[in-house]
Order: sequence, then C-alpha cells, then structure tokens
Amino acid sequence: MASEQTRTTTSPPPRPSAEGAPPRTATRAWNRSTRLLVVGIVLAALNLRPAITSLGALLEEVRDGLGMSGSVAGLLTSVPPLCFAVFGVTAPRLARRFGPGAVVCAGMAAITAGLLLRPYAGGTAGFLAASALALMGIAVSNVLMPVIVKRHFPDRVGSMTGLYSMALALGTSTAAAITVPMTGALGGSWRTGLALWAGLAAAAVLPWLPLARDRGTTPGGADTAGEQPKRDPRATPQTPARGQQALPAAWQGDAHGEQALLEQALPAARQGNERGEQALPAARQGNERGQQALPAAWQGDEHTPQRDEHAPQGGEHIPQAHAGTPRPHARVPRPPAAPLRITRSRTAWALAVFFGLQATAAYITMGWMPQIFRDAGVPASTAGLLLAVTMAMGVPLAFVIPRVATRLPHQGPIVLALGGCGLVGYAGLYLAPAGGAWAWALLLGIANCAFPLALTMVGMRARTGPGVAQLSAFAQSTGYLISIPGPLLVGVLYQHSGGWGLPLTLMAALMVPQTVVGVLAGRDRTVEEEAAR
Repeated sequence: MASEQTRTTTSPPPRPSAEGAPPRTATRAWNRSTRLLVVGIVLAALNLRPAITSLGALLEEVRDGLGMSGSVAGLLTSVPPLCFAVFGVTAPRLARRFGPGAVVCAGMAAITAGLLLRPYAGGTAGFLAASALALMGIAVSNVLMPVIVKRHFPDRVGSMTGLYSMALALGTSTAAAITVPMTGALGGSWRTGLALWAGLAAAAVLPWLPLARDRGTTPGGADTAGEQPKRDPRATPQTPARGQQALPAAWQGDAHGEQALLEQALPAARQGNERGEQALPAARQGNERGQQALPAAWQGDEHTPQRDEHAPQGGEHIPQAHAGTPRPHARVPRPPAAPLRITRSRTAWALAVFFGLQATAAYITMGWMPQIFRDAGVPASTAGLLLAVTMAMGVPLAFVIPRVATRLPHQGPIVLALGGCGLVGYAGLYLAPAGGAWAWALLLGIANCAFPLALTMVGMRARTGPGVAQLSAFAQSTGYLISIPGPLLVGVLYQHSGGWGLPLTLMAALMVPQTVVGVLAGRDRTVEEEAAR
C-alpha cells in the first residue's frame, strides 16, 4: 500500500429540548456504529490479498486446467498492478459521489462476484475477466480503507492503521498457507479451492451495508464524503493543529470555525451594542483597519508561505453579525496557490521508481514463488506455507521500519539492508531452492518490506499536506504502471528458458536499481524545494 493531517474536534453539549426534558445523546448509537465499522474494516482488509495469493498457491493446477502457457500465466500475475493503476485512481471520485462506505461495500461485492465466477468462467479469457472484476473491487477498497480509518478515527489513527495492516497481512498469509490443504480436503479441485474465498468476501459485504447508507457524518462526527463539516456557532473554538496557527479556524474545516472567527474579529458585535459597532472589522467596510484585522493568511503574506490543505476553496462564507448589513454572508477571497510541479522533482521520480520496482518484486513473489519451490521438489502445501511466511514478515516489520525510518535523517541504510536481503534471497533460490527454502522465504519477506518504507518516505519527502497527497498519488500511480511488465516478463522467460535461472537473474538484477533509487529517495530533502528551483 498518501497522508493527511488529522484534526480532533469537540462537539458542543446537546441542548435541552423545548419541553425542558433532558438532552438525548447519540453515544449509544455511535458505539454500535463504531463497533460495526471496526468489524467492517477488519473484514475488508482480510479480503484485499487472498484473490492474489490463493491463485499463486494453485497456479500450476490452474495452468494445467485452463491450458495456460507460461506467458499467459505471466499476464495473469500482471493483472493486479494493472487494475490497481487503472481503477485505483477512480476511487476518490466515486467516494465523493456515493460516499466511501458505499464504494467499499460495492468493492466487497465485486470481490465476491469475481472470486465466485472466475473458477467457472469456462476458459482463460473468462478467468482473466473475472479476476479483473475482483481486483477492481480490491483496487478501490485499497485506496479508500486508509482514508476511512483516518476520517472515522482521527484520535486513533495509529492503532486502527495497525489493526488494518495486521488484518491485511493475515489475509495475505492465510490464503497462501491454507488454500492447498483446503483444496485437498474439499475434493482436490482447484476450482473449489479458489471459489471458497468468495465466502470470506461475502461476509465482508454485510457490515458495510448499513454503513453504505450513511453518507453524512462518521461516528466521531467527521464527514465521510470529504465535504466540509457543518459548523456550530455555539461550539468552543479549538486550537489549530501544527502548521495551521496562521489560519483562522473557519479555514481549517473544523466544527467551530465561525465561532472562532467571531471571537477574534467581532467580539462585541454579538452583543449588538455600540461597542460592537466599533469593533466590527473595517474589512467589511473596505478601509485600512480591516486589512490589519484580517489574519495574515487571508492576505497571502510572508507569514503563511503555504496554504493550508484543509482551507475551503474560493474563500470562506463568514456570517455577518452586524444588524445593518444587507447581505447575510460575505465572501473573503483568497489568492489561489500555485500547483506543485511534482514532475520537476528528482526525489519524486526516485520515489516513483522505487515504489514501482518494489511492487514488481512483491507481485512476482506472490504470483511465482510457490511455483519456484514446487519445481524444486517442494510439496505444494509446503510451498504455500513458504509464501505465507514471506507475507507474514510484513506484520511485525510494518510497525518497526516506519518508526526507525522517521528517526533517521537519511533512509538509505534501511534501503541498503532490504536490498541486501533480497539479493541473498534470490541467490539462495538460484543455488539451493529446496535446501534453504525457509531461509530464502524469510529473507525475501524482509526485502518485501520496502513497501511500508516507501509509504513512510512519501510522508517525509513533502513538507505540506497537499504536497504529501500529490507525491503519494504520483509515486503510486507511476509505480504501479512501472510494475506491470515484471511478472509478465518472468512468465515469458520461464516458458522459453524452461527453468528459473533467467527469471531469478532478472529479479536479482532489478534489486540493484531499486536500491540505488531508494537511496536517492531517502535523502533529506523535500519535493517542494526541488519543484521550486
């Protein structure tokens, strides 16, 4: 598997009813909704990789059953990054139109349908089409799940992201480990072994059905569709987050912006007295005093070099408290910020190539590693367990590597360590694939943890929230496009050479440029600085 700043708001106390009855709270409903959302997140994360790793465990049987050549099998293992690159970019637009919960629910339904249909589609073309349907659902859910975690749990982002990551790794490794044994227990048909994972996907649809109907606020009061939340003028203003001190709270998108703005600019006007007439900012009257009263962030001066990512576009509606003002709202315009020219940054390109090469290695591993062990004489069930071990290494290291990386000014040493593990692992697969199988699986599992490192560096190589989002989109979309030919080329080389010598040489060779660009991407600099040159 981009970073946005989180905010915590305090909801105003509920008002008593007109009849004087005690206020009714939604705490009970929120708790139910939150628990349901946690279940939905875990089940969705469990379903984001079994479609890929279960196929890798049974790839030989699928090839024999459908008459696939090595080249076509390579195309099949290239479908995941292709779908992630093509369909993943549509997820934000779909979420804005239908709501993130509805899109994830539809994604789980697409995974269910694709996994159920592909074993019985009748041929290679139908198998590929049904696989693409399942991967389309994975792609949109892949993009939106971290966003949902951050929006619904702004004060528990770390713990919920950890839970989500662990569930994703658990689903990945479990599918690799038990697909072959369960296939044997159910009669030995690869069609049944692949189709059974549709049951897990169908279970993930259920908790998202009620969540899909909620396109308003989250259990914690955050908006789910990416809209600006409605503001309550009775709420207490909050202290702006770091990097937002120069911006009035109304521009931070919290629930208390109008109140904070009135407290700063119109303190006495709310009382409707003479002092309030004098305290109204003269900006409303167009004189020089108003220009001084307006915060510097509104004037675009040197105190606010970077526009806040959460500021509303095109100015903010500010309530008029003056009784004699003819207009109910006034619009304070802001000069638009120049877009970041991300393609001018060498660091952005280095990160994109690093992301693409590590994704290439990951999809080659998930698609072909069991076959490498099976061709070396390792039993099918053991080959699946070896892939599970490789995938399971991401559970602990996904927590350790980002913590270590953020404490270093240069992430190059981590890149070198991961690259060294990958080179040793590929060399071991070439020289003694069966003799040291468990060691090679562990080393390649460590090397595959370049993914959390890449995501961590995305957050460190941009100075602002919008910069992080733009860098993440550029690195991931470009990276997934780069990763598409790798699994296909491995399949072609395997078919034409009749063994794994050339494919393993290619995989080891790709590890060298991955390490080089990773070291370049790990340098202590930001894309904003480079793009401004």
